Amino acid sequence: MYTSTFTFAKGQYDDDFHALDAIIAEVARAIPGYLGEEAWENAETGLISNVYYWDSMDALQALMTHPEHIRAKQLQARWLKGYQVVIAQVVRTYGDKGIPHPLASVT
Repeated sequence: MYTSTFTFAKGQYDDDFHALDAIIAEVARAIPGYLGEEAWENAETGLISNVYYWDSMDALQALMTHPEHIRAKQLQARWLKGYQVVIAQVVRTYGDKGIPHPLASVT
């Protein structure tokens, strides 16, 4: 299992941003091997993180190589003040199932 975490600083969004963001979200959710996602905002720094969960690196690569994702990377400077991506392999996940989580049914 893998995660891709996209952390960014918001800039000025416009209709083009929202349309492309919706397309990428739809594409990601349609990829076989997509397990779910979470979003976090740090109130202190204003940074936002989107964490996507994947059952394989191939599934994650399917998003990264999708034409709409490539287009978003090319245009990101129009809407963001900076970003960082972290790709990680999940070694273990657990919890008491007291909160909803995309991987709760996997553990």
